[in-house]
Amino acid sequence: MIDKPVRVRFAPSPTGFFHVGGARTALYNWLFAHRHNGKFILRIEDTDRLRYQEESEPDLISSLRWLGLDWDEGPEVGGDYGPYYQSQRLPLYAQYAAQLLAEGYAYKCFCSPERLAALRKEQRASKLSHTGYDRHCRNLTASQVSERESQGIQPVIRLRTPLEGQTSFHDVLRGTTTVDNETLEDIVLVKSDGYPTYHLANVIDDHLMEISHIMRGDEWLSSCPIHVILYHAFGWPIPPYIHLPLFLDPAGKGKMGKRKTVGPGGREYLVLVKDFGAAGYLPEALINFIARLGWSYDDHTELFTREELIVKFSPEGLNASPARFDYDRLDWMNGVYIRELASDDLAERLLPFYHRAGLNADLPTLQQLAPILQVRLKKLTDAIPLSGFVFEESFDLDPVLLVGKKMDARASLDALRRTRQIISQANPFAPDTLEQPLRDLASDLGIKAGSLFGILRGAVTGQQVSPPLFETMAIMGQKRTCQQIDRGIAVLQETANA
Repeated sequence: MIDKPVRVRFAPSPTGFFHVGGARTALYNWLFAHRHNGKFILRIEDTDRLRYQEESEPDLISSLRWLGLDWDEGPEVGGDYGPYYQSQRLPLYAQYAAQLLAEGYAYKCFCSPERLAALRKEQRASKLSHTGYDRHCRNLTASQVSERESQGIQPVIRLRTPLEGQTSFHDVLRGTTTVDNETLEDIVLVKSDGYPTYHLANVIDDHLMEISHIMRGDEWLSSCPIHVILYHAFGWPIPPYIHLPLFLDPAGKGKMGKRKTVGPGGREYLVLVKDFGAAGYLPEALINFIARLGWSYDDHTELFTREELIVKFSPEGLNASPARFDYDRLDWMNGVYIRELASDDLAERLLPFYHRAGLNADLPTLQQLAPILQVRLKKLTDAIPLSGFVFEESFDLDPVLLVGKKMDARASLDALRRTRQIISQANPFAPDTLEQPLRDLASDLGIKAGSLFGILRGAVTGQQVSPPLFETMAIMGQKRTCQQIDRGIAVLQETANA
């Protein structure tokens, strides 16, 4: 039951390009907000300065825009709860860290990186059941703290985790989890450079931004007790948690990587949102596909419009188990979405792919091609090898493709010459005026129509597979088609004389 305004956030860290797993987290938050007339907030958690990558944020913004996941508050939009960059909120974190120190919920730690490294090495060698920080600075006196600060040692601030008792939290997908506090570490809340860690910053920001539900990846599940302890320390109410399961690789055997990965059969699989767009997937199809990875409405519905997803999505339909990223299923779904596009829309989406391939394609010609390509495409990129020849001024002809089945070069040459005569005289130059005369010619030649059409396809397209031949020739035009046939005749003449 929703008893307060829904405000949810997607809070990525700009430490790499936008991953499809992150896209699903953003999508679920976006759908939840839209279903309940709430707000979807984008917050940039850029406090990890060592791993920060400048190019990550533009990639994130453009990828979210491409997916149609616009945000109500955040970068480029603004809002009443900003700033929406954590690096611009440092005074807030310092204020609340000081409160934790003053109230005894945190302490300053002066341990050097060298000491911590030696401690980890010693713990590994001793094979201790519980490893981590040994609370060396937990009980320093005020004078000891002052002495170390006077020496110019810049401390970190650590959480003073309770040493006894238990901490419990509830997750919508997994129910209640309880951990013994003695198993928890005194984690760092503020680093020596003054930047907060995720643990402190996300709790403060979620409270101050009035986040109603926290829906995030389950990599944060193990950290949740720490966050709950912080909420208790501040005396703040804890929003409901929904920790989303990870994606499994195509084989279903392990966590999907954050870069291109190789799956069964040596196929290279994409994981970055920008790469899906460049590979010819539609954002509508990718949205539908990732929505279904971990969520179901019933046991048979696969295809949803964005509007249907908004109406039907609810956390109750989420599954806590990891979902296998089935690229074959995505290819099928993408093909369905391509076939449902208006042909002019398809042409406009195809145009950049032809240009990227170095082809001088134009929209009017693509608008003619789109209807005959549409049923043959699983991805937009499939159109290039299928029809790129239409926009090439010249391309090589394979003599093998110019020789018909059970025919030699001379017989094929004669057939192509007679074909050219029929095509040059066709009026109007249209599929209906081309096909039957050529079928009659095949009958006169005593060959199958398929053999004749294969010779013609080899000359006109340079390919064994192409869009429907007569529709393609009509789009190319009578003059260009005859020119291509002349080139095929020349190649066959040379082959026959060899």
